[in-house]
Amino acid sequence: MQDAEVPIGLLAYLDDNVVGWTRVVPRWTLPGITENRALSRILDDDPNAWWVSCFVLRREHRGKGIGAELLNAAAAWAVRHDASVLDGHPVDIRALAGAPSPSALFTGTLAMFHRAGFTEIGRTYPTRPVMRRKLLHH
Repeated sequence: MQDAEVPIGLLAYLDDNVVGWTRVVPRWTLPGITENRALSRILDDDPNAWWVSCFVLRREHRGKGIGAELLNAAAAWAVRHDASVLDGHPVDIRALAGAPSPSALFTGTLAMFHRAGFTEIGRTYPTRPVMRRKLLHH
């Protein structure tokens, strides 16, 4: 997908090594989001809204703020494409009964979204907040 008109994701580099990736796209391109009943109760019908859907961070680089930096880069990318907001659906680790497996955190964590300036706009489940960052157009 390197040749896509608008790439669907961003890479995080440390020195010359890729240490992370995130998918960030217009929300309307994701039927799993737009057709989700729980999310539709929270989200407005904004054709300019973008969604950050997943993160992959190399194990040895987790917990170092790279996820929040990817979120900041995703917000900047969305602004460049005239997005009004950037939303996501991370996991609230503090609300979980036990320790999560790393694979359960592919949508990001609440703390990571907070560090990147997102605010909670609702929850689909006690452990699943919907987070939003309003974007300023250039």
